[in-house]
Amino acid sequence: MSKKTTGYILLITIALASIITLLYEFNIVAVPATVMVVVRWVTAAVLVLNALVRRNLTTWILTCMILGIFIGLDLPNAARALQPLSQGFIKLVKTIVGPILFSTLVFGIAGHSDLKQVGRMAWKSMLYFFLATTCAIFIGLAAINLTQAGVGIDIEHMPHEELPTTSAVSEADKVALEHIDESAHWLFKFTTFFRDTFPENIVKSIYENKVLQIVVFAVIFGIGLAMVEEKKRKPLVDFTESLSEAMFKFTNLVMLFAPIGVGAAMAYTVGHLGVDILKNLFMLLATLYLALIMFLLVVLLPVALYLKVPIKQFVNAIKEPVSIAFATTSSDAALPKAMSAMEKFGVPRRIVSFVIPTGYSFNLDGTSLYLSLASIFVAQAAGIDLSFGQQLAIAFTLMITSKGVAAVPRASLIVLIATADQFGLPVFVIAAILGIDELMDMARTSVNVIGNCLATVVVAKWEGEFDEAAPFHVDSDEDGIKEIAEVIEEGPENETRS
Repeated sequence: MSKKTTGYILLITIALASIITLLYEFNIVAVPATVMVVVRWVTAAVLVLNALVRRNLTTWILTCMILGIFIGLDLPNAARALQPLSQGFIKLVKTIVGPILFSTLVFGIAGHSDLKQVGRMAWKSMLYFFLATTCAIFIGLAAINLTQAGVGIDIEHMPHEELPTTSAVSEADKVALEHIDESAHWLFKFTTFFRDTFPENIVKSIYENKVLQIVVFAVIFGIGLAMVEEKKRKPLVDFTESLSEAMFKFTNLVMLFAPIGVGAAMAYTVGHLGVDILKNLFMLLATLYLALIMFLLVVLLPVALYLKVPIKQFVNAIKEPVSIAFATTSSDAALPKAMSAMEKFGVPRRIVSFVIPTGYSFNLDGTSLYLSLASIFVAQAAGIDLSFGQQLAIAFTLMITSKGVAAVPRASLIVLIATADQFGLPVFVIAAILGIDELMDMARTSVNVIGNCLATVVVAKWEGEFDEAAPFHVDSDEDGIKEIAEVIEEGPENETRS
């Protein structure tokens, strides 16, 4: 069966399924629940057929996401039991993060010995990150003040979960704060952020997945290596180049498991929370999603248009890492694929390997927007009227505290709890919105990935090193599946013997 025929069948099936679902959800026609089950699984069968015909990794990922939703709806117990598969996928991806960041950064710096460019990239990246996250924070404030989503909410009937016990301030720092006047607490907390960017042990930083610490170590190591004479520098530079190439091939292998991991993550989310959870806090969810869409349209899209970034090609380049981020709620899971996608899009590897890892700590646009929106929502739900000045104070605090948030699910909750506590907002309200935090995390994590991918293009254009023709190149084996199959069948290419 041809791709075109399969596409028509899929389009018709989805259209009919959507109409029947709308009739069922709005009680326009009395559609039996058993009919809805049949509709879902007929759609699933057509989606699988389409994926088999197209033989494309991105298609399989999107197909498995939808299959995960269906399993979560119709087989919730089985869906919850699939969580280890998604956890296994994320663990496998995290084995890539440390080596790929270290090798690409060191090779990018020492391999070209252009330390001035590293300095230029650093201040240009930080300037862009600051402007983008500031816009995100203020869009979040504007959205929640416009919708007033927290006003009049019945907190007692909201889903409750226990709050994380992790504190934003370590026990040692709490002891230190006891000997510092309260007026200087903000300065101590501000300086601890800079302290914590430096690794005490690079192996420990990789083990704990401290992206910013890995970046700092790799940058300093790369600069140091660039200062070594050519004869002694070359072996290490060659090693990091080989390691980075191997890790990108390793990524292609790991991503073959992505459809299963992503599908299991989606199944667990729906099976654990159910779709009815949307009805409890629809206004909050709608506000977040609309605010994130507004950020994409008002901030990121104009930046892309101004720089003449080919939008269609950019969307095609990022759709796979974004879909992985959406389903797994983890930016780390999308990092290797985002880096390789941007390199193929025309951004030099040395820029990709510097901007994206740095952006994972300083350019979390979706998380910044969520934090500003959620903090005001907490105040509204508790009936606390915050003045414009107080809201600005919260916004400026979030500009600092949101930096360095770990790229893992729910890490932003720690920052939200710390901010709420600092401004006297009731923390128990945060526990009430935890029930849907995973659904909110999907959207904000996706925007984080989109923002960091665009940031690489911005810096590359700014540096005058963007390959304008690369986005229009057609890669017949963009997922590396054909290459993997050839290696398995024929074995590695033999070297020519003299």
